[in-house]
Amino acid sequence: MSNSFWNEVKTKYPLGELLHGNVEHHFPFGIFVNIGDENVKGIVQIPDFVDTGDMTPEMYPEIGSPIGAVVIGYTEDACNQIWLSVKPSVLQRALVKLKVPANNERSL
Repeated sequence: MSNSFWNEVKTKYPLGELLHGNVEHHFPFGIFVNIGDENVKGIVQIPDFVDTGDMTPEMYPEIGSPIGAVVIGYTEDACNQIWLSVKPSVLQRALVKLKVPANNERSL
């Protein structure tokens, strides 16, 4: 795909953005997520499910189930994939926008 295509994708789905979709397919390496865009697919690979412990394909969410995930990258080739993460730590950063470093504005 062209650079303009990927520039549009990156503008529409910026890094850190929380997306909602539905689990579409299971594979040994992860799942594909339908994000409602005919031009790109979301993919959650096994390392992007849990912060600690082991993830196995048997633990995947059911096909058709809704899922929220955070954009963490792009496969800029004919696959047209957006890499997603559902790790709790990544989801928390997407949901709770903290100032970094945090300001200590409490008065004593």
